[in-house]
Amino acid sequence: MTEQLAGHLPEHALHGVSQLLRQDNLTVKIKQERKTKHGDYRRLQNGKHQITINGNLNPYRFLITLIHEIAHFEAFAHYGLTIKPHGIEWKRTFQRLMLPFLNPAVFPNTLLPLLAKHFKNPKASSDTDTQLALALKQFDAPNNKTYIFEVPLGANFKLYNGRIFKKGNKRVKRFECVEVKTGKLYLFNPNAEVEIINQK
Repeated sequence: MTEQLAGHLPEHALHGVSQLLRQDNLTVKIKQERKTKHGDYRRLQNGKHQITINGNLNPYRFLITLIHEIAHFEAFAHYGLTIKPHGIEWKRTFQRLMLPFLNPAVFPNTLLPLLAKHFKNPKASSDTDTQLALALKQFDAPNNKTYIFEVPLGANFKLYNGRIFKKGNKRVKRFECVEVKTGKLYLFNPNAEVEIINQK
């Protein structure tokens, strides 16, 4: 397991993660990119517990995602299966498990203040924390994607599934965007990744 994770985690996080996985008897599978999630945890029919993580994540996002999923297992094991998936029990478990990794040996100094702020009240997805998501993106492999908030007003953009939208105004926290084909209005998080369509 350690060898499998070595290329995906920050070097100084490997020992701590390996200990957690051994202690909880969890298996981790590396998956190809899934557009709708970075990772998940599930109890298998044979009674074992499995975590899957997208293999294309940068080491810092990979670590956050892995600890997020381990926290699901530990929260359910400790508090029972009736708790909310991202309720207070999970938040406290996530905070406790993440704390040993929040140091300069594991994360760059530029990320640590943003992580400290995020983990005061962790969200169901780090992607909804715009500042943190933007900071983490700097460590991704280059791609042709742009965040919604960077798309010019009135410009067209494309989603991973090929659907095309026109960007509209911001409504409180999210942007109103109209699907070109149907005329339907949708709300997008500012840090949703899209591909701008160059209009001639």
